[in-house]
This record gives sequence, structure tokens and C-alpha cells, in this order.
Amino acid sequence: MILFVRDLTVIDFSYLCAKRGMLGESYIVDVELHGGLDQTSMVLDFAKVKKVIKHAIDQLVDHKLAVPALSSALTMDSSAGLQRINFLSARGRISMAAPAQAIAAVSSDEINEHSITEFLQQHITPLLPDNVQQLVFTLRPEASNSFYYHYSHGLKKHDGNCQRIAHGHRSTIQIYTDGMLTPRLNKYWCERWQDIYLGSAEDLCSAAALQHLTAGTDDYSFRYQAAQGWFELTIPKTHCEIVPCDTTVECLAEYIAAELKQLDNTRQYKVVAYEGVGKGAIAVS
Repeated sequence: MILFVRDLTVIDFSYLCAKRGMLGESYIVDVELHGGLDQTSMVLDFAKVKKVIKHAIDQLVDHKLAVPALSSALTMDSSAGLQRINFLSARGRISMAAPAQAIAAVSSDEINEHSITEFLQQHITPLLPDNVQQLVFTLRPEASNSFYYHYSHGLKKHDGNCQRIAHGHRSTIQIYTDGMLTPRLNKYWCERWQDIYLGSAEDLCSAAALQHLTAGTDDYSFRYQAAQGWFELTIPKTHCEIVPCDTTVECLAEYIAAELKQLDNTRQYKVVAYEGVGKGAIAVS
């Protein structure tokens, strides 16, 4: 017997890639449970699927930075109660110091749908009852014909897991000029923010101000204290855009709308910015 749940949850996270550096991703999660029926004539109660499996996914990967633990480009150690990572990508060196709960160390040399799927199966299967013989995950990006970009960020004022300095999303965008969808502007912003780290200007600091990392002259340095602990990040300047606001989706939509208005204040612009799948903000200028 196979029990299935489509669209169980969405994983919003960032990961490190040897070629592309740090990028945000959003995977929709489908799950199948293969097994026999229990004493209630079920493979597993749907309420328990959501409670046990979704909760485990949230704890394991969601709103974290996934790192390929077997990659030769990665080094990890602990310092003053923080997990510290260094990763040498083709785009430059990326370093982070953060509480351990902000990092998912995946036993693979590459982060992708396959390695994340195996990671989830390995950790979640032991949580299920004996009658469940096999757990099958399918991770998939949102099906969309719109333009999209991968971005990473951190929200130090957030009281949940968004406060982690390196998590992200795969996000679509729709820009309208005087009520008409404008593919040229959608394409421009998606190319501008392809595999980007969006940093808030108020979180920038000098290299000398870092307590746990070292930064080069071609890096941006960020640090902040949040409810979950102390966070630091260094990342190549070419990998970033600094914005004069928080990087909530509301502020990002307003930022894009204001940038467009500066180019031509005779037009009305509507920016529909997504944060991952099925949620976002609309700004009009």
C-alpha cells in the first residue's frame, strides 16, 4: 500500500555550490509512504504525516544553509559556541559563523535534489512506525513560466528562523508598467539578482569588526546579534547587492519599484515579488 501527500510543505533554504557560490532555493515536497496497514487500517494517519514529517523537514533543512560536508572546498570548525564554515567557490571564498542550528551538513560532495532527498530519508525514516517500509520524497521547484531568481539573505529582526543570516528562496517576479506585464524588466531584475546575496546596509561592518571570521578587500562583511545568537558572514562583493532597507519581501518589492520610478517617473510600476512559493508582496510606484 502507498500513502501519498502532495505539496506537504515548501523548503526555503540556501546552499553552497562549487560553481555558483551561495544560492537560495525553494523546493515543494511530495511524500510517499510504502507499507502495510496498522491496527487502525492506515499506513499512517495524515495528521501524523504532517506533524512528524513536516516538523522534521523544518528542523533539518528549512531556513538553513545546506553545506556539502564531503566537498574538498569546505572546512568546518567550532569557535566560541558557533559553527564556522569556509567554502571556496568559483566565485570566491564564502565564510560564515553562526549557531549550529543555522547549518545543515549534508553527507555529500554536492547539494542538489538528490542529496537533500537522501538526507531527509536518512533522518526521518527512523521516526516512523515499523509498518512503514519505505519513505519516498520528491523535491521539485515550482512550475512557472515567469522569470525567477535565487537569492539569499538574513532578517535579524525576525523572531523565527528567517533571522538566520544565510537562508533563501527561488522567487518569481512580475513587473507591470502602466498595467501591462513587462518581460524586459522581469528579465533584467532576474539577471541582476541571479544567485545573489541581498544584504541590508545596516548589517554591513568592517573586516576588523568581525569576531570570528577574516575578510578580504574584495569581500563584504556582515554581522548581527539576533534572538538565536550571533551571526557573521563574509562573501565576495560581486556576489552581493546592498540595499538601504531590510530584506523582507515587502521592502524588496518597494526597493524595486523605487528603482524603476527613478528611471522613468512618468510611468506607474507595479512589482509583484515572491518569497519562494505562493507568497510575496506587491508594491506600486
